[in-house]
Parts: sequence; C-alpha cells; structure tokens
Amino acid sequence: MATETTTAPTATRTPGRSRPPADPAAAVADASDSGARIAAVVIALAWHAAIALPAALGARAQFTAPAVVLAAWLLVAATGVLAGLRLLRGAALPAWPVTALLLGVDAAVFAAAGKGQLFTAANWVWGTLGWFFVVALWGRPASRLVAVLGAHSLIALLGVLGHGATAPADLARYTMYVYGTLTLPVAVLVGSTAIAGLARQRAGAAAATHTARAERDAAERARRERGARLTLVSGAAEEVLAELADGRADPADPDVQRRAVLAAARLRRLIAESDDVPDPLLHELRAAVGVAERNGLPIDLVTIGSPPPLPVQVRRRLADPLTAILADARGWARLTVVADADEVVVGLVTPDRAGDDTAEPPGYDGPVEYLYERDGEIRWAQTRWRR
Repeated sequence: MATETTTAPTATRTPGRSRPPADPAAAVADASDSGARIAAVVIALAWHAAIALPAALGARAQFTAPAVVLAAWLLVAATGVLAGLRLLRGAALPAWPVTALLLGVDAAVFAAAGKGQLFTAANWVWGTLGWFFVVALWGRPASRLVAVLGAHSLIALLGVLGHGATAPADLARYTMYVYGTLTLPVAVLVGSTAIAGLARQRAGAAAATHTARAERDAAERARRERGARLTLVSGAAEEVLAELADGRADPADPDVQRRAVLAAARLRRLIAESDDVPDPLLHELRAAVGVAERNGLPIDLVTIGSPPPLPVQVRRRLADPLTAILADARGWARLTVVADADEVVVGLVTPDRAGDDTAEPPGYDGPVEYLYERDGEIRWAQTRWRR
C-alpha cells in the first residue's frame, strides 16, 4: 500500500505578479476617453485665449471694474491650465472646489462687466466657463454638469436683473445665450461618455469572441492530440492482448508482463488527464502508482508542496518517463514530488536489476528536463520543470 507525505510550501508573493492583467476593453475605452479629454481641454483653453481675451481687452474701458474682469480671466486661465494638465495625466483636481471657484469668478465678472457689456463677447464668462466646468467635472455623471450649468445660468440671470436689463428683448437674449453657450458642453460630455462606453462594450465583445474562439481552437487541438495519443496507447495495449489471445505471448514472460503493466499505466494516466481535480499532476501520478500497487509493488509516494497549474503536455513529459520505469520496477519504489510556484521536480528510485536491458528514455527539449542514472543497485530518474 502506498504511503504519502504532503508538506505545504511557504507562500510567497512577487511584487508586480499579483496585479491582474490589464482589461483590453478598459484600455480601448480609456484610449477613446483620452482623445475626448484632449479635445475638451484644447477647446476650453483655446476659446479662453483666442476669443475671450481679445474681446475683454478691447472693451476694458467700458467695464464697470476692468481690473476685476482681467484678474478673473487670469485666475481662470491658471486654473484651467492646471486642471487640464492634471486631467490629461489621469489625476483630475478635486471637482467641487474648482467648480466653486469658477462659480465665484462667474458672479464677480457679471457684476464687474456692467450693463453695456452683458451680452457681448467681452463678458467672456458666457461662452468660456461652460468648457471649464466640463474639464472640472470630467468623468462625473452628466447630471452634475447640468446642475452646475444651471447654477451658472442662475448667476447670469441675477446679473441681468441686477443691472436692470429686464426688457423683453434682454430676457430673450438671455435665454438664447443660455441655450447657445451651455448645450454644446453638455453634448460633448454626454457624447464622449457614450462613445467611451460603446468602445468598451465593443472591445469587450470582441475580446470575449476572441477568447471563445481561442478556447474552442485549443479544445479542438487538445481533442485531436488526445485522440492520437489514445490511439497510440490503445494500440500498444491491443497488441499485447492480441498476442496473448493468439498464444504468441506467454503471460509468465516478464517482458510481456512489463508491456502489459506499462500499457495499463499509460491508459490509466490518460484517463486521469480529463478528471477535474485540484492537482492534476499528482492525480495522474497517483493513477500510475495505483496500477503498480495492483501488481504487487510496494511504493512510497512523497509530495512536498503543491504543483502550479501546468499544461497537459508538460504534465505528460513529467510523468511519462517515470511511468515507464515504474511499470518495470520490482521489489519496491519511491516516488517523490517537490513543487513550488516556479519549479516541479518528480523523482523515482527503484532497485536496479542485473541483466535489465530496459532502454533509457530519451531526454526532452524545452521546459522539462530528464535525468537518468543506474549503478547496479538502484535506478534513479528525475524530471524537472522550471517556469
């Protein structure tokens, strides 16, 4: 009866490897959103510099308090540059303090512009502040931008009423200004959010389709490989059984017994590959051990650590050479598995029998290496996988 010893390894965490892989859909959405952020920042700063500043400078003599209007322009420009740079780097300024500052500037400029400049380009807060609100509130729900623009419209209304511009023409002009200068920023924010969400959705669907196709191709390839391997292993078993049935093989012949045990071990391990178990490699090795035990071979199985998830091809290369030697073993055997996250070593020790002409299994290329030694007393074989 096999005895088994298991020792759990000490868990280690490698910085950087603990991070989940980047989400392709999020990357596509971020790329889309990045372009919209650049557009919003450029529009805000360009409008402020190319349209608002010349108009304010040209009408500074008509302002009630020109120093206030120009100082407010400089404050908004500095705030916009800082907020824009932070937004483009993905670290936006705190939204509400920036918004409160801009609303304070809004009220100050409406008060300082004077009645004669209420509905001119010199009163630059009409067309400029909406874009700076977009920059400050980027990434937040559109309802917050609408609320802030509503506050901006209320400040404008108080400024219009405070300057006595209550004629129907003035109120109609106010309504047109509110509609014309506020709807476009809202449309840009809502549109960019919708485009980024659509890009994320389509990229996610494409990634899921690609993953499903890759999984299907991998499953089909595994099915073909498994079918070919099953045909090969079954052919060896059928050959032994046919020879026994025809009387061409003697059941007492050690070579016939070895071939039968080897074919049974390989079949059992092949069946074990499809089992859904936590440690597939150990499960497949235990299947080979079980075949050896049923043939009367005392065997110790010692496991230290837990193997990481390994592809079927790697598990086969780790187990197959040792399965062949185990099928030929006599007297006793000791199978050892030592594993951690980056390495798996499987070793087998059995007595060496005089006159044994079993050929040494060939070495492997790739991530699995094979070592084999014999000295007349014991045979030692080892397979090793390194990440």
